[in-house]
Amino acid sequence: MVTKSVADAEAAAQESARIVEMAAQAAIAERGVFNIAVSGGQTPWRMLEILSEGTLPWSKTSLFQVDERIAPTGSMERNLTHLVLSLPLICQSAIRPMPVGAEDLETAARAYEYSLPERFDLIHLGMGPDGHTASLIPGDRILDVKDRRVALTDGEYQGTRRMSLTYPALAAARKILFLITGDGKRQAFEKLLAEDPSIPAGRVENSNMLTVTDMSTEVVA
Repeated sequence: MVTKSVADAEAAAQESARIVEMAAQAAIAERGVFNIAVSGGQTPWRMLEILSEGTLPWSKTSLFQVDERIAPTGSMERNLTHLVLSLPLICQSAIRPMPVGAEDLETAARAYEYSLPERFDLIHLGMGPDGHTASLIPGDRILDVKDRRVALTDGEYQGTRRMSLTYPALAAARKILFLITGDGKRQAFEKLLAEDPSIPAGRVENSNMLTVTDMSTEVVA
């Protein structure tokens, strides 16, 4: 894993947006489309705003969700709500939302899985202070799912159950981009760089992973 340390959260968002745009250019040149999945949480909001103002070819882009909270449409707990708020209307047709409003969530998760590309061109991931990434949360059986690319958590995390991409989906991606900001994540960040399987993020396996962070580090793993 290559780690790029920048000055602050704004610089991290700018650098991450640049990486996404480069991945999009390569994907469209090779395959004509760009398939990206974006995680929830506050960290990617600024990156998305920058992308909406840049050169990303939105008409050739499909933006999937890495994870979503099981909450009503329009709820501020929903990652989709913040995706919509971060992107102007002209970009929103690219969004492929997770169907968490369905009555049968297991069937909905399978339907979303069937809609995914065979391989994502890029998956954006964040990380919590406890080392969770996507909605792969400590102690939940979703960590052990090996035969599905989309699954549901067994229990609630921070008040809501989740739908999430699983490790097999992450492993198949052409590129993983971790965007991690905030010094409160220092301990988990060090474990991520060490590929420590004691945290969910440390169990992500992919041969092309890059981390952009505002935490100073001299480690390149």
